[in-house]
Amino acid sequence: MTPRRSPLTGLALGELGFTALLVGVWALGWPRGFYDRFPGIGAWVAGDGPFNEHLVRDVGGLNLSLAALTCWAWRRPEQVPAPVVGWVTLVAAVPHLLYHAGHLQTLASHAERLSSLAGLLGTVVCAAVLVVPARPQRRRRGARDHASARKTDLKTAAGRPVARQADR
Repeated sequence: MTPRRSPLTGLALGELGFTALLVGVWALGWPRGFYDRFPGIGAWVAGDGPFNEHLVRDVGGLNLSLAALTCWAWRRPEQVPAPVVGWVTLVAAVPHLLYHAGHLQTLASHAERLSSLAGLLGTVVCAAVLVVPARPQRRRRGARDHASARKTDLKTAAGRPVARQADR
């Protein structure tokens, strides 16, 4: 049975997967362009030290692996539960956020500092959404569990439940 996914979980998985895919493809495929122009409205990476192609390509590869895990969880939630993606993302995103919060001087403008922190915080929030357990759905008054209703509805003339093929 495939576990049900809330719309908020689907939205968080979509955001995390899309962002990881974008960063992964760009950093792995065009490391110099990623270093010079990420995120496309400034130069968030270039202000933090000299270009290192190996480091940028590794960031790309790691983001692609995270995108693959996220997409797998979205398509096959019975194989990769969403909290696994949330915890894996938090392991990377929280230290990343803390590093940039402590090195805001590497960014050129106040707008770049705010947008950088907002983007990084957004990733942490999306990941946190995935690890928080969903509240159980409340049953309507008088509604019965479908499975138990089926079992109790099938009875012999003597009033004993009928064993179904699956129960034998």
